[in-house]
Amino acid sequence: MASLGALSATSGPAAPVLAADEAPNPWFDPSYVTDNWDTIVGHLGQHVRLTVGAVLLGALVALPLALLARRTRFLAGPVLGLSSVVYTIPSLAMFAFLAPFTGPLSATTVLIGLTLYTLVVLVRNFLAGLQGVPADVREAARGMGYGSARLFFRVDLPLALPAFMAGLRIATVSTVALVTVGVITGNGGLGQLIIGGLNANFYRAEIVTGAVGCVLLAMVADVLMAGLERLLTPWTRAVR
Repeated sequence: MASLGALSATSGPAAPVLAADEAPNPWFDPSYVTDNWDTIVGHLGQHVRLTVGAVLLGALVALPLALLARRTRFLAGPVLGLSSVVYTIPSLAMFAFLAPFTGPLSATTVLIGLTLYTLVVLVRNFLAGLQGVPADVREAARGMGYGSARLFFRVDLPLALPAFMAGLRIATVSTVALVTVGVITGNGGLGQLIIGGLNANFYRAEIVTGAVGCVLLAMVADVLMAGLERLLTPWTRAVR
């Protein structure tokens, strides 16, 4: 496993090494941001790509599992339990388990690990949404000649969508935080700035830039997902 010293080589911008008699080491330095803007944007782009990719892949895996668990009730417990067990695996161990299948630790390793971590939220919320669809409504739709696909898209999906969106929203914000563990592989998005600052004599400006960037990205993602949920589920807004 890569050491912190090795990770610093992939952290991006070169931070000045501060001696004891040099200028103070500020917590925020605008010149650091401007001088390393391209590198910061590059890490931000990777952070966004890993987050979006993991949530989308997680949704594609979670939906069939939730449908299976609803159709076959005795599978609901094992499916939920398995997703919960996966989430308890530490990130270091997760990457070690994935390495034999993905080869050398890379962005693919991080993406697969993040996807697995989203399942504990997505499977549970998707299943709760599907189980919340009234049985009499589904029976009425079948009586009107709805097939399985039409029943899902015209009845199940609209009624379960609020729970689906809640799960996607939580998974997105939590994944923004989890992406930083990818620094182990050199693919930690904004986390590369944090580890780079720690390895550069605790260079505060670099550390704070990475940390604040992660927080702001999570806040923006939450607002965007809330707006998307509001747009897709207008019927959930009560008329005053």
